[in-house]
Amino acid sequence: MNFHYPNGKPYIPKAKSEGFKKDKVKNSTYSNRGMTLEEDLNETNSYYLERQIAIIHKKPTPVQIVQVDYPKRSAAVIKEAYFKQASTTDYNGVYKGKYLDFEAKETKFTSSFPLKNFHPHQIQHMSGVLRQDGICFVILRFSTLEEVYLLQAHHLLEFWKRMEEGGRKSVTKGEIEKLGHRIPLGLQPRIDYIKVINYLYNLS
Repeated sequence: MNFHYPNGKPYIPKAKSEGFKKDKVKNSTYSNRGMTLEEDLNETNSYYLERQIAIIHKKPTPVQIVQVDYPKRSAAVIKEAYFKQASTTDYNGVYKGKYLDFEAKETKFTSSFPLKNFHPHQIQHMSGVLRQDGICFVILRFSTLEEVYLLQAHHLLEFWKRMEEGGRKSVTKGEIEKLGHRIPLGLQPRIDYIKVINYLYNLS
């Protein structure tokens, strides 16, 4: 099935994008079980929801179907579809009366995080959330190293501005370690980002 963005550009799933392939290496430890960042976050959000800690959901993306095949009367196969609008960020919700909005990205690179993995409309959206005093951030996963960090959106916006002004097109791992907050991988929840939010915004 082929998906296209509103501008007609073909959609390439994250799992096929450079630097975003799912880690296939597995061993007996939790941290190398081959789970994608999205799967881990979805399970984390389910944990929060079930225990009434927070209500955070992955945002659905409206799709317009343009071609459908009917190989059988009882089955339809979607062959081509378009996203009706450009996506903003991956997740949003509410926690202790605060609006939370964040994007999740992962890369196989070990020394830096490419800014090309973010889109201008996402940067614009995050900037708007901050203007409304929402809590906005990105969760970054270095899949080869099995390290996950929470980086507040205002830092990402500074790196984006640096790139637009002719600076480097990525964020170094050292910068992420300095300005971000590492989230240890666990079981329940898998990626406990709420603990970092509690610390940053004094919500505990």
